[in-house]
Amino acid sequence: MLLLDFNSETPLYLQLASAIEDNILRGVFEEETQVPSTTEISVNFKINPATAGKGVNLLVDDGILYKKRGVGMFVCTGAKEKIMEKRRDVFYENFIRTLLEEAKKLNISKNEIITMIERGI
Repeated sequence: MLLLDFNSETPLYLQLASAIEDNILRGVFEEETQVPSTTEISVNFKINPATAGKGVNLLVDDGILYKKRGVGMFVCTGAKEKIMEKRRDVFYENFIRTLLEEAKKLNISKNEIITMIERGI
């Protein structure tokens, strides 16, 4: 299931690409299976087909989707692992690096950070 937030500041094409990735991670779209066409997406969400195409093409450029001429778009073999690797890198940059910088400012030790994380889990 794809969800788009029309009130978000994030562009729709980026939301669309992320939603397709989420569905690949959840197993909704398995590797080597077809995903909805840009036409289906644009009709279902009432968005411009160019916007849908831009989101899908991002995933093609990243090696997540590929096109079978005359048939449609399909999930690449290894797509799930690529998405997980990319998102782990983003997670590190957006959360872990920031956490470590703040911990350094507050003089929080590695053990204290681990204890805080374990408490949160």
